Amino acid sequence: MLEQVLRQLFIKSFMTLYGQEPPVQQVNFQKTRPEFEGDMTIVVFPFVKLAGRNPEQLANEMGAEMIKESDMIAKFTVVKGFLNLLISDRFWMDFFKANHENRAFGRKPVEGKAVVVEYSSPNTNKPLHLGHIRNNLLGWSVSEIMKANGKNVVRVNLVNDRGIHICKSMLAWQKWGNGCTPESTGKKGDHLIGDFYVLFDKKYKEEVKSLLPENYAALSEKEQEEAKAKAEADAPLMQEAREMLRKWEANDPEVRHLWETMNQWVYDGFDVTYNRLGVAFEKIYYESHTYLLGKELVQEGLEKGVLYRRDDNSVWCDLRDEGLDEKLLLRRDGTSVYMTQDLGTAQLRVKEYDPEKLIYVVGNEQIYHFDVLKRVLVRLGREWGNDIEHLSYGMVELPNGKMKSREGTVVDADDLMDEMVATAKGVSEELGKAKDLSPEEADKLYHTIGLGALKYFILKVDPKKTMLFNPEESIDFNGNTGPFVQYTHARICSVLRKAEEQGIKLESEMKISDLQPKEKEIIVMMYGWPMVLNQAAENRSPAMVANFIFDLAKEFNQFYQECNILKEADADRRMFRLQVCDMVAALLRNASELLGIGMPERM
Repeated sequence: MLEQVLRQLFIKSFMTLYGQEPPVQQVNFQKTRPEFEGDMTIVVFPFVKLAGRNPEQLANEMGAEMIKESDMIAKFTVVKGFLNLLISDRFWMDFFKANHENRAFGRKPVEGKAVVVEYSSPNTNKPLHLGHIRNNLLGWSVSEIMKANGKNVVRVNLVNDRGIHICKSMLAWQKWGNGCTPESTGKKGDHLIGDFYVLFDKKYKEEVKSLLPENYAALSEKEQEEAKAKAEADAPLMQEAREMLRKWEANDPEVRHLWETMNQWVYDGFDVTYNRLGVAFEKIYYESHTYLLGKELVQEGLEKGVLYRRDDNSVWCDLRDEGLDEKLLLRRDGTSVYMTQDLGTAQLRVKEYDPEKLIYVVGNEQIYHFDVLKRVLVRLGREWGNDIEHLSYGMVELPNGKMKSREGTVVDADDLMDEMVATAKGVSEELGKAKDLSPEEADKLYHTIGLGALKYFILKVDPKKTMLFNPEESIDFNGNTGPFVQYTHARICSVLRKAEEQGIKLESEMKISDLQPKEKEIIVMMYGWPMVLNQAAENRSPAMVANFIFDLAKEFNQFYQECNILKEADADRRMFRLQVCDMVAALLRNASELLGIGMPERM
């Protein structure tokens, strides 16, 4: 990359002039500020003492020596202690010539040990919602970005298919389902089960309310809390759900059969949503298969004295000496908690893949959970616990507040995708974007625009930030949106089609000898793609890729407005500009693929 080449040139020139090697870690270049002439700038203050020169002397001497050493430097200017370097046209043209037909530009071959990335992790008691969409898109995109950087990524999903929350849906279906199925109701299986989860919560709250003392309103705040906790524990529905969980763990055939049937309804529904969203996994784990492995680790911890059992039979890990608290690993009735199965799942993945890293894409409310998971594993003698990375992300909020799945107020993933496609259709028809397309082509375009808008809007936000999702804003064809980038790609494809219609065939050879300002600016931006891709992988941030394609689309539109392409009289420059169009389109596709966004050729 440019910075590396310049660093080597700077060090060589410095040693030639002053006979000493400057500290490599201090030789860092940055983009020259727009008010000054140049492409890259280095601050020379850190090297003044070593060179025995004042800042301006040092910068001038170094600039002159670097020009003498390499023809990649066309000119330099000095502003106080800042050395601004103008890179020669020849350097940029050589780069372009070597890469403009490279459809994998910036990507590295996959090699090395596995990196396991877990995302999605749904519960089988409800359909996927807007929060799951951010999780899935983030996990899938980070996986693709890391693969593009040469990492051997294994994408996995852990389905939370057991536990008290699953039993709530099962119990509600038993009591009030009247034998209904997805086929008999015409509902996706995950939606049907979600309805029963909401119904259980409604009935349970009614029971709790009926068990509160008559003088509840007159009680103190503490007495109210105690009374409510007792009512919740005594509610028959909750007791039945707990009994169902105990039967499940005891392999009761009737409970297990119902569980398998209802879970399959949910899996079928999930598959439809995953396919539509465009995400996939190399392997799916199920908590029902891994929680027993976790129990084995807990038993091992008890035998080693790392864990301890309380008088009520529950099992805990005491982390107070590390500044944390005590963590429950087995309930008093012997049933497991999330931490139990996470221990088992991690152990299983290490056995299967021997990965260099285990990455968990989970919301930031679970930061403490993963801190504890790593520490418990290390205490159990699994040093690879230190290789666990929690890729946390902020919640997705809506204009009307947060989502609550128990109350049925979530934004359903399927409904949201329907809304995005419908909005894309309405906006596209209003702007005449699909007027020349057949109905089938138009429907495909609406889906590409709608899903592209959704993915771009979510992924352009830094993962760690809480975000507000606005469907209407995301579908705008102007501004920092997916449709703006897609329209730019379609515009380029239109230019290339017109060139072909005029009998102009793209050539590999470059015949120009200089670059005009807008030509250079767009080539410089494309040159930076491998560095952006590398930083996106290191920071686990698809937002960096999203911001790059937006900036590239903006840069192309300025190039398109200021430079004649098909109307350019000079045939050699016209060919060069068409080659630029071709590389920009390819790079937009290359980068947007990492976000799961399609680039239409016509709009």
